[in-house]
Amino acid sequence: MIKDKGINMLTGMKDYFFIILGLILYGVGFTAFILPHEIVIGGLSGVGTLVYFATNGFIPVAVTQYACNLLLLAGAFRLVGKTFVLRTIFGATVISISIGVFETIFMSLGHPLIEEMSMSAILGAILCGLGIGIVFVHNGSSGGTDIVAAMVSKVSNVSIGRTMIFCDMLIVTCSIFLPFEGNLTERLAARVPLIVYGWVVTFIIAYMTDMVINTNRQATQFIIFSSKWSEIADQINQEAHRGVTVMDAEGWYTKSQIKVLMVWCRKIESVTIFRIVKSIDDRAFITQANVNGVYGQGFDTMRVKMKKHKTEEAALAETE
Repeated sequence: MIKDKGINMLTGMKDYFFIILGLILYGVGFTAFILPHEIVIGGLSGVGTLVYFATNGFIPVAVTQYACNLLLLAGAFRLVGKTFVLRTIFGATVISISIGVFETIFMSLGHPLIEEMSMSAILGAILCGLGIGIVFVHNGSSGGTDIVAAMVSKVSNVSIGRTMIFCDMLIVTCSIFLPFEGNLTERLAARVPLIVYGWVVTFIIAYMTDMVINTNRQATQFIIFSSKWSEIADQINQEAHRGVTVMDAEGWYTKSQIKVLMVWCRKIESVTIFRIVKSIDDRAFITQANVNGVYGQGFDTMRVKMKKHKTEEAALAETE
């Protein structure tokens, strides 16, 4: 019991460390490479950017972002639950501090670190997506449109992903209304390219986030057909240190009984499996497939919390 508590505590500390690291990466990517070019992105960072440039820098991005997060969480408390709110408050606080600190540093320079807008936006998007991906992998949340999406999913059949895309695109599009000295044609000529940049950056962030999440879970599944199945299985156990499942099968064309090996391993271990099979039977028939998530001994741990049979509100109502 004590050992389990110690392991859980270390796992929790590790998660919080990486959540903070991911949010710092997001803060650097956003304030150093995206904000100086006046690119409005999705999420509450985008809302903060709109307010920042609408007030000519008087209200920092971090202040608007944090205030909006708190307002959304207050409204979402009954719908999304206490656990989601507490976890999101931590993430929202850290990301606001991160953006606030780095905003002061990089915006005081008076010029972007990378003058070329395209490269700066892409680099910033990669860092932001990497940071958010790390946060999600370690069960964190940065708030923002995640809260809106969670609320909508509770009361309708609209998917979380669709809600987030709609909200983010709407926020980016609102940058066309920022203060501008000139007529409508000049405003469109100046703002539309920035809106396109904002959409591109938002989608790169989403893509990078998915890449980080899927890469962390990605494993490889092998199905091996060979007459030398016993030797291959022993060698995989001894050299690759991976388990092997042996299954009985029948070749329908030959009507002969055969043994089939099934192996799961990390993606980086795939070459080792191929070398073992080829060294024993270079005529073996092998299929390889990527799987997003292998859980159990030797792989990832399932980080999900079981639902309680009765909510706190229901239990309280029964006692009354």
